[in-house]
Amino acid sequence: MQYQNIITIEPGKRGVKPCIRGMRITVYHVLSCLASGMTYEELLDDFLYLTQEDILACLSYAANQ
Repeated sequence: MQYQNIITIEPGKRGVKPCIRGMRITVYHVLSCLASGMTYEELLDDFLYLTQEDILACLSYAANQ
């Protein structure tokens, strides 16, 4: 998965943490939700602006770190 167009790092936003598509939700937050046992469906229901591709990009980003 190519995450480079989805995961962004911007000065002054969220302490320069990697975010999804320039929004204020961080990769860390998505991964923390998954690690706590949330399913993709629950994440998508809770964060209506997220897509499954966003979640996969977070996982890809983490795997490359």
